[in-house]
Amino acid sequence: MANNKLPALPLAAVLLLALAAPSLAGDPDMLQDICVADYKSLNGPLRLNGFPCKRPENVTADDFFSGVLASPGDTGNAAGSAVTAASVERLPGLNTLGVSMARIDYAPWGVNPPHTHPRATEVIFVLQGSLDVGFLTTANRLYARTVCSGEVFVFPRGLVHYQRNNGATPAAVISAFDSQLPGTQAVAQTLFGASPAVPTDVLARAFQIDAGLVEAIKSKFPPKY
Repeated sequence: MANNKLPALPLAAVLLLALAAPSLAGDPDMLQDICVADYKSLNGPLRLNGFPCKRPENVTADDFFSGVLASPGDTGNAAGSAVTAASVERLPGLNTLGVSMARIDYAPWGVNPPHTHPRATEVIFVLQGSLDVGFLTTANRLYARTVCSGEVFVFPRGLVHYQRNNGATPAAVISAFDSQLPGTQAVAQTLFGASPAVPTDVLARAFQIDAGLVEAIKSKFPPKY
């Protein structure tokens, strides 16, 4: 009788696939030297996972430049923080390069509330001030410490994390991401400010609070769309 079983993968092939898996989880590799994002093409019917490329003859040095991180953001809000992104949406030369940056400014005692970046690991470099930072693993373990000016901290891809200015003077960091568009989901805004809204009874059961309190919290997070 013929043996129809497929041969087992050689050990070397298994190891190669295991090593390749992390690279497959990030942004796709570029296939040409440059692919400057063509924002005008988004007005048409074509939709891509990313942005179409400008024609090379239309590309200029300014497509690879931005001064967006030079100035502090406005921290006059309830959280006391401001995130200024330098992603592919604002810096077209980043398209297909798999990296981006952001600047985060904090008012005294300001907080960048718990959030995740579903498509990127984040590394922060503290420009000024002192921050209490932390992230939570899927086992619900908190890794937290204080970082000061000149120091670096890493938040692994997709894990909930936060930063808090622990001083009476402003603070600021520069963030680096291994994605041209890392995405951000703020935990509170996502749950209580969704559109359409997450059912109140679902949130009441999840947080073990009454429906009236859920509605009160929802009123603080109006939907963005």
